[in-house]
Amino acid sequence: MIHQYKMNDLNIILDVDSGAVHLVDEETYAVVALLDKGMGKEAVVQELKDRHGEEKLLEVLEEVEELKDKGQLFSEEDYSQVLAGFGDRQTVVKAMCLHIAHDCNLRCGYCFAGEGEYHGDRSMMSAEVGRKAVDFLVENSGSRRNLEIDFFGGEPLMNFGVVKEIVAYAKSVEKEHNKNFRFTITTNGVLLDEEKLAFINEHMYNVVLSIDGRKEVHDRMRPAPNGKGSYDLILPKFKEVAESRGQKNYYVRGTFTRHNLDFSKDVMDLAEQGFRQISVEPVVADEAFDYALREEDLGALQDEYELLAERMLESRKAGKDFNFFHFFIDLNQGPCISKRITGCGAGFEYLAVTPWGDLYPCHQFVGMEEFKMGSLEEGVRNKQLEKEFKGCNVYEKPACTRCWAKFYCSGGCNANSYNFHGSIREVYGTGCVLEKKRVECAIYLKAKSILEEQE
Repeated sequence: MIHQYKMNDLNIILDVDSGAVHLVDEETYAVVALLDKGMGKEAVVQELKDRHGEEKLLEVLEEVEELKDKGQLFSEEDYSQVLAGFGDRQTVVKAMCLHIAHDCNLRCGYCFAGEGEYHGDRSMMSAEVGRKAVDFLVENSGSRRNLEIDFFGGEPLMNFGVVKEIVAYAKSVEKEHNKNFRFTITTNGVLLDEEKLAFINEHMYNVVLSIDGRKEVHDRMRPAPNGKGSYDLILPKFKEVAESRGQKNYYVRGTFTRHNLDFSKDVMDLAEQGFRQISVEPVVADEAFDYALREEDLGALQDEYELLAERMLESRKAGKDFNFFHFFIDLNQGPCISKRITGCGAGFEYLAVTPWGDLYPCHQFVGMEEFKMGSLEEGVRNKQLEKEFKGCNVYEKPACTRCWAKFYCSGGCNANSYNFHGSIREVYGTGCVLEKKRVECAIYLKAKSILEEQE
């Protein structure tokens, strides 16, 4: 499968199955496009010779043939064979998302968690439940050594004492079970102080800081219960986090809505504030909400991603380089093919734990009773649901089978697919369109970086 596109001064050809990326001239771009439509070599020459010259076209065709022989162009790989027996293999849990607090001290307008309640009561996880979660992860991780625990909410800092107890307990059992725990935490920053930051910097491999960008954008969607904005309170704290961690192992994570379709300004504002690890993601919401993205917004959003890519290049040249999470791509050593086919592992490699110990496929399914998988006490009881998630991959989603981006998005988010279509084997269309554009921009930026290094 071939995907071709032009972005500014580059003609880019992606050979989907091999992952090879080619930067080409106009002649090669035109030749490959016709070959991809099934046109024969002689017909290609006849079609293009008046524009590009027969001699040049024959040269291009020879180069294309060499790339085909190397498996870097028009390659055909059936990776579905990788999945043979995948659904029946032993489940190995690698990571758990602990809902340390089903409560929050902000009232974000777009919160999928219902202001931290997840369709239920405001609750805090006890240290006892947290220890059981650690034990469950150890017992169900097989021979895997590196394990991850994510502290999530609501707002985890509202239950920080228990966070500390869980970390201490996990550390205490590492050596006995030959495990190595990595911890992450997501926070809105309201309760962040020097004591908590010191603990986070000592024990958390990564920290996610929730901020939407410009002050007016952030305060509109992320107010406190009294209606006042939270931007001025959290911004200096987040700057301290970023600097104290040497601008590594964190990212500021925002959400853009229909109220700020010019979200590249929010990304650039965060960069101007000194942040070097940035993620600003599209809101996922039903169109009944005024802030939800709509189909008619997609063209403007695609343009905005391209504009952001150019602004990032300008920042790099000015010595103010920063990373945008959704533009990160590794063309050489990305995830293994099974991970690229199956995605995040929700429901079998990754589980979410409620404050009272129930198990769900991931944090976005928490509160949906039909997705309750079991509990820490009884283990995973809904084996049919586990099997359903194990069997969900790009070859089982009709919309993904012939999509050029399938090995980059891995079929997209299962929760979004279910919420919009009632099935985890469908795809969330808006997310699909925007992911394709992000991948195109990521490849473009990577190509520009390589070209700059060669100059």
